[in-house]
Amino acid sequence: MIGAAFAAEDADHGHDGGASLPDPMHQFEIKRLIPLELFGYDASFTNSALFMVIAASLITLFTLYAMRNSALVPTRLQSVAELSYEFVANMVRDNVGTAGMKYFPFVFTLFMFVLVLNMLGMVPYSFTVTSHIIVTFALAAFIFLGVTLIGFVKHGAKFLKFFVPEGVPFLMLPLLVVIEVISYLTRPLSLSVRLFANMMAGHTMLKVFGAFVVALGFLGGWAPLAFMVAFTGLEILVAFLQAYVFAILTCIYLNDALHMH
Repeated sequence: MIGAAFAAEDADHGHDGGASLPDPMHQFEIKRLIPLELFGYDASFTNSALFMVIAASLITLFTLYAMRNSALVPTRLQSVAELSYEFVANMVRDNVGTAGMKYFPFVFTLFMFVLVLNMLGMVPYSFTVTSHIIVTFALAAFIFLGVTLIGFVKHGAKFLKFFVPEGVPFLMLPLLVVIEVISYLTRPLSLSVRLFANMMAGHTMLKVFGAFVVALGFLGGWAPLAFMVAFTGLEILVAFLQAYVFAILTCIYLNDALHMH
């Protein structure tokens, strides 16, 4: 069981003869696997980079293998691949319209990448890439810059009207424009913090209760172990929901850029 495996993992990390509980933040430590320096900058290949490569490889291999025959009567793997395709395609159509389907490959890749990274983090002894704000902020900043660029390419300088609410009294306009601009500029921050905070908090809770299981032993550890099992199921659900929220907010931002609603 995953919950029991997390408890066993806690027993392996920093447990000093029963004198102290393991550090629940140890799991988020970035480790250099291949030290590398380029032009004076640290470009080492880390455990975070490794799991991003694993996630990208798994998505690519799964998609290619599942759709290798494209049978009229789909296999189980082909059904899963087709369902994931339709799920994201419907998300794009419902939130952006048919005009947004040209950006479907990006949204699909983004959703699958975040989802697989989240799910890989649920495997004991693995690493949760999305628990680091630098990773989630880099994704969110790329989305923010891309969507803003799309808005200016499509509408030109008229895209600035997005920050000017219609039907507002002239005296209130300067204040509301400032509020709209600040709200727009905080999009990458809110998008990144939501994913990072949920993944980090959930995994920290799992580690804390895993430490309780180890500390209380065979007789007293059943209650925290039962909680861990239930909480693990909740975390798997959260891992999916956070990938969904990340993708659907991207669609909403894209819709704003295309249609200025």
